[in-house]
Amino acid sequence: MLFADHKGLDLTPRFLLDTHVVVRWLADPRRLSRDQTRILTEVIQRRESVAVSAITLLELALLSGENIIRLKLNVDEVFAELEASPVFRIFPITVDIAREVSLLAALRDPADRVIVATARLHGLRLLTSDHRIIESNFVSVVE
Repeated sequence: MLFADHKGLDLTPRFLLDTHVVVRWLADPRRLSRDQTRILTEVIQRRESVAVSAITLLELALLSGENIIRLKLNVDEVFAELEASPVFRIFPITVDIAREVSLLAALRDPADRVIVATARLHGLRLLTSDHRIIESNFVSVVE
């Protein structure tokens, strides 16, 4: 677990993690980019939290159930970490996010639309390596 308690933790995130960044951070951090690693290291040092869209939970369950991704951790361990560690704040899909999704038709993947909409509405920088998201310029990203 990244932090055992909330004491001294800044619960206002500045960053949202794309699904693959969550997976890499928890299961294989060497696969993160240099900038992503730097930011996540700073988050831990400053005792900040990071946001994760609720759609990421669904993506993880679907990808794991279909054996599309092979994790060094099983999906239950990833869920346990996301649920137990105060560093992660799960942001729900709200009506406002759904409205914002309708403006992001250039992104084909519905989960990407929800993640980008979440970042936009909450004013968060998105940690991603997804080239479609990066090239869309819909949101500020850390590649």
